[in-house]
Amino acid sequence: MRSVNIHEAKTHLSRLVEEAANGEPFVIAKAGKKMVKVVAIDDPAPKAKRRLGFMKGMYSLPDNFEEVSEKLDKEIEKMFYGEDEG
Repeated sequence: MRSVNIHEAKTHLSRLVEEAANGEPFVIAKAGKKMVKVVAIDDPAPKAKRRLGFMKGMYSLPDNFEEVSEKLDKEIEKMFYGEDEG
């Protein structure tokens, strides 16, 4: 594995990082003593897929939901358009 002194690493950091990202790791040394190893990080883990129905059974609707919905629709309509005069 290639060893680079700190001064060279500072001077050529962009190029060295690019090389490490392309699979060529290197070691940074200070006064000939190896200090750190620079390697490419793994690709981040893919995000978990979203699942439909994961909350099934946690909530329920009342049996008269459609009646409640119609009543609520009428109330909302009144808020937007006002009372019917006629």
